[in-house]
Amino acid sequence: MSRQERINQVDIIIQNSSNKPIYEQIGAQIKDAILSGELTEGQPLPSIRALANDLRVSVITTKRAYTDLEAAGFLETVQGKGTFVAGGNKDLIREDRLRTIEEHLQVAIEQGFALGLDGEELVAMLQALFESE
Repeated sequence: MSRQERINQVDIIIQNSSNKPIYEQIGAQIKDAILSGELTEGQPLPSIRALANDLRVSVITTKRAYTDLEAAGFLETVQGKGTFVAGGNKDLIREDRLRTIEEHLQVAIEQGFALGLDGEELVAMLQALFESE
């Protein structure tokens, strides 16, 4: 069973069957929306209480998601005004995307080595893919 809520054009879907804690599911989906540009700098998010009610989860759960995202620099909370997508996070977004690319490349290297490919063959494959784009 899953629950869903829309935040400013972004669907938050809670999968009860997931091994991930609910706060991580919420945080990951908001972070992905920021990284993809669906949520933009300065855009307001629902209050912790409103999101908790809409998703039918604990306020503590949504607070944890927002707190983790704020600590990572993705959100900022203005006392009495609400929570907003943080400004000036272009470098943060770039670093996050670079880290994701590195993780994917690491998996590709490990799979290539498992097939007996060497570094030159892997680089040649990457170069061929790059040139085909």
